Amino acid sequence: MKIILLENVRKIGSIGDVIDVKRGFARNFLISKKKALFASEENIKEVEKLRNELSKKDQEKKKEAKLINEKIQNKEYTVIKLATENKELYGSVKPTEIARILSEVDKIEINPSLIQPVKEIKSLGTFKVVLNLHPEVQSTISVKVISEDNK
Repeated sequence: MKIILLENVRKIGSIGDVIDVKRGFARNFLISKKKALFASEENIKEVEKLRNELSKKDQEKKKEAKLINEKIQNKEYTVIKLATENKELYGSVKPTEIARILSEVDKIEINPSLIQPVKEIKSLGTFKVVLNLHPEVQSTISVKVISEDNK
């Protein structure tokens, strides 16, 4: 299915590109999240007109992402969870929980879908977490998980 990108998407393309992707990916992700349009003649002409405006918006988003990156790069955040005697957690630390901690500690609102733990956080210890703030800006933070008993 041919689509036109309305914003830069990592590993896919940049604003205004007409690309061919699988139908489900286009409908369920790119078009539903307003990252793309169907590639019809009138949409292509419309995007050509809007290209400069879209580029400016993308540059603003990139600036915001860089500011957030400077604020949180290589910082360590602490999560308190219930754990067993052999240091395993009851459950795991999810991206929504990490987003909530970022919001509480640094007043930074990040969509949980942009948070990617390097590996699943299911035990006590320190873990690396990658934040995809913008297609061109990635940040890495540490999440230290401690037991509720050791507070």
